[in-house]
Amino acid sequence: MSRPWSLSVIIPAFNEAETIGGIVRNIRRLDEANEILVIDDGSTDGTSEIAERAGATVIRHPYNIGNGASVKTGIREATGDVLLFMDGDGQHDPADIPRLLHKMDDYDMVVGARTKESKVSAFRSLGNWGLIKVAEYLSGHSIPDLTSGFRAFHRNKILRFVHLLPNRYSYPTTSIMAFLHAGHTIHFEPLGTIRKRQAGKSHIRPFKDGFRFINIILRVIMMFAPQKIFMPASAAFLTSGGGLLSYNLFYQHNINDASIIVITVGTFTFFFGLLADQIAHIRRELGRFTLMDLAAQRTQPANTTEDDRAQEQLLR
Repeated sequence: MSRPWSLSVIIPAFNEAETIGGIVRNIRRLDEANEILVIDDGSTDGTSEIAERAGATVIRHPYNIGNGASVKTGIREATGDVLLFMDGDGQHDPADIPRLLHKMDDYDMVVGARTKESKVSAFRSLGNWGLIKVAEYLSGHSIPDLTSGFRAFHRNKILRFVHLLPNRYSYPTTSIMAFLHAGHTIHFEPLGTIRKRQAGKSHIRPFKDGFRFINIILRVIMMFAPQKIFMPASAAFLTSGGGLLSYNLFYQHNINDASIIVITVGTFTFFFGLLADQIAHIRRELGRFTLMDLAAQRTQPANTTEDDRAQEQLLR
């Protein structure tokens, strides 16, 4: 199909030799992608060789870094205007790619959202539900699926947020929250065809990854909306302390130490919330200096000095 933009399909993979070949071949049959990149994150089972034989371009990490690191490598190395990510374990059906691409002219991100028909483990469903509820509270938006790895971005939009993406897990969560807070548009395309992994061993471990889900929730809160936690907590402390102080003054005619401590904690929590919000805002804004800026520097005249380039970046 003729489109005004080029497409790169990016598949992060770690020991997916049993499925990667079939996925790449099915993508090629669609004749949608200008390039297919497989980011081999230190596999030891021949994933790279099988992907290359199937027709993909392979970028290999020398050792396992993490799914998020593979995603960031794909974003940096891809040449397409639109980047579509899918897992290498057979959960996502390449036949659904046109459904996501159909929405890319109208949205900045399109997510293949799981439905009740999708085959997802009970543990993963519970963890995803908790993350979704926290994200909806923080963002004020309805989010049908927060963690689906089957999604497409406009490359010039996702480049702004590469520095925010973690090296291991939660890149889908982080990218959605970043897009929502930046005012970018997101469409959730319902897909009942998302399955459990087709082969190989899942990397999800319920006990260890239960703590990972909690850590992701805390990380998302502190990165995107710390005041939504600090401000209610501050209000609760100040209200409790004020009520206790009033009771002591009017009924016991003294000032209890406990009321002063609670009011002090509430005051400090309020200012910690302001500070955390400023730090989070500064961190997100660091994305203004992106790979796009570096690419622009390469096109400047050769006689432009380093000081001139630095000054121009500051003026931006």
